[in-house]
Amino acid sequence: MVPYRVAHSRNNQRMTTNTAPRILPPRRSERAGWAGVLILMATSFTLVLAEFFPPSLLTQMAASLDITEGQAGQTVTATAFMGFLVAPVVGMMFPRLDRRTLLAGVALTDAVSNILVAIAPNLVLLLVARLILGAAISGFWAMSLAIVSQLVAPARLGRGLMLVNGGTTVATVGGVPLGVYLGSVFDWRVVFVGVAVVSVLVAISLRAMLPAIAPATTTGFRELADTLKVPGLSLGLIGHVFTVLGHFAAFTYIRLAFEQVPGIGAGGIAGLLAAFGIGGLTGNVVVGLLVDKHLNLMRMVVPALIGFGIVTVALFPGHFWAVGVGATAWGIGFGAWLLVVSTWIGRLARDRMESVGGLIVTGFQIAITLGAGLGGVVADNAGVQVTLIAAAIAALVGGTLFRMARTTTAGISKA
Repeated sequence: MVPYRVAHSRNNQRMTTNTAPRILPPRRSERAGWAGVLILMATSFTLVLAEFFPPSLLTQMAASLDITEGQAGQTVTATAFMGFLVAPVVGMMFPRLDRRTLLAGVALTDAVSNILVAIAPNLVLLLVARLILGAAISGFWAMSLAIVSQLVAPARLGRGLMLVNGGTTVATVGGVPLGVYLGSVFDWRVVFVGVAVVSVLVAISLRAMLPAIAPATTTGFRELADTLKVPGLSLGLIGHVFTVLGHFAAFTYIRLAFEQVPGIGAGGIAGLLAAFGIGGLTGNVVVGLLVDKHLNLMRMVVPALIGFGIVTVALFPGHFWAVGVGATAWGIGFGAWLLVVSTWIGRLARDRMESVGGLIVTGFQIAITLGAGLGGVVADNAGVQVTLIAAAIAALVGGTLFRMARTTTAGISKA
């Protein structure tokens, strides 16, 4: 393992050979680096909270705008579609911009999107607002892997990613129950105004507290193309897409799935969502402690938990306890998924952090676009249970492909 200071020294030497002006990463204390990681965690929480509030507010949004629940679910699709377009090129769009400033702009863009959602009178403006959110989210995630690698020592990269992903996990698995609660107290439009206010506070914190973050020394489509040629990377990314597709084809309609349990009320739904959330937090922490030493095992176990959880919810809707077990297993799997994928791809192409970060996000957003979109069509025409079974199959196929991809390239050790 290359010592932290030496690694940064070499990075600085490489930057000076580039004729374009660059912001060189200053030597920073360990405390400042971890403080930056915590701010990134808050940013990921805020962005993903906005992304996945629609599943918890689906009924209210559909009724207010006079659209079907399947159409309301396409707000998730719109966000993911724009993320797919922006993620691989965000670094190229701002090749010299301090990444601290870029992230502050991302948070402000999130605020604008949520205000537009709050005032949207129809489905068209609602979808436009969510497209804007997709650009913000993809900008953050495309940069996050590279930024964390500059904030913490290489030996602690996995732990840093665990914390940033922890914000995502809390928002993904806790945002739905939080949205259900807030939607029962406030109008859904007020909920989105609240998220916009939080986004502005996050933007101020990012600009004020993050150290200067240097952009990558090499950007462009050639860099992306060369990254895709890394042996095993394309197969792993295809597996990533299928696994996430399966999750979101089911997760976008998770509330409708839980409503299939006989006699369940708001309290029961909240309890099942809480089980999902607790599972997600557990998965992120436990797998975060294991993934560096047991990556191959985690690449097999984590997607299997996602598929098992979804299919259990689908096949046993008449048993509250079974749905609870399925929701918990599902949450554990998805709560750990981004951590496993990031660790795998960082090990496979550790000298191309901005490029591989963009590719992870692109694959993720393709999966959400297809998953939420196809899930909405199936849910409207064949029902929620069929949607869940198809989603479970997709997740298991994706996990199999992901496990088949290699974890190292020549000259990179498995340690």
